[in-house]
Amino acid sequence: MRLPIVAALLGVATVAWAADLFVVEDWKRHTLGATGLPEGWRLPTFGSGKNDFTVAANDAHRVLHMKSRNDSSAIIKEIKKKVNLKETPILEWSWRVVELPKGGNSCRKATDDQAGQIYVVWERFPSAVNSRVIGYVWDTTTPAGTVCKSEKSSMVTYMILRSGPAELGKWVVEQRNVVEDYRKIYGEAPDTPDAISIAIDSDDVKGSAEAFFGPVLFKRP
Repeated sequence: MRLPIVAALLGVATVAWAADLFVVEDWKRHTLGATGLPEGWRLPTFGSGKNDFTVAANDAHRVLHMKSRNDSSAIIKEIKKKVNLKETPILEWSWRVVELPKGGNSCRKATDDQAGQIYVVWERFPSAVNSRVIGYVWDTTTPAGTVCKSEKSSMVTYMILRSGPAELGKWVVEQRNVVEDYRKIYGEAPDTPDAISIAIDSDDVKGSAEAFFGPVLFKRP
């Protein structure tokens, strides 16, 4: 994923804390077959991604279909003041990876490509160099369970949740305790997150990638 991402991720919202659940996106309100930037999201100000996104059907549900062909594309949604991590620390999402970028390795600058990526962002001034980002990814070669700093941006720490082709084509539901992950990486409790980003890229390895994302939400443990 092309960085720095944080400069494009910030916004202000005035929404009360969710008591038990906050849905970042469930794709229900999007038109089936709609392409490009989904409503309610925005693109980063950097990069030149093809933004090959399509709202697709999975049984009776709608999902986002993402493709990459030697490019890097991302979408961003501000969630500032919408999520109370003390009440709803669990980030849950579903994803289905169809094609991994050949030779991708999140922990190496020359091969920093992933088919499935979801980022949680905390702004820290100055945002372009001091913000904090946790990236949960489905990697091609890096073993699951690996935690590593991005060699492209010191702001980003990757947590490799899935690796390799064993579960390609299957829908997988992930749950991460964002508070615990933040403490593990930074040694302290997190503030309110500012944004969520979903991304796909294959530009470093000059290849291709394909994935689907279902609902994204924060909930109680």
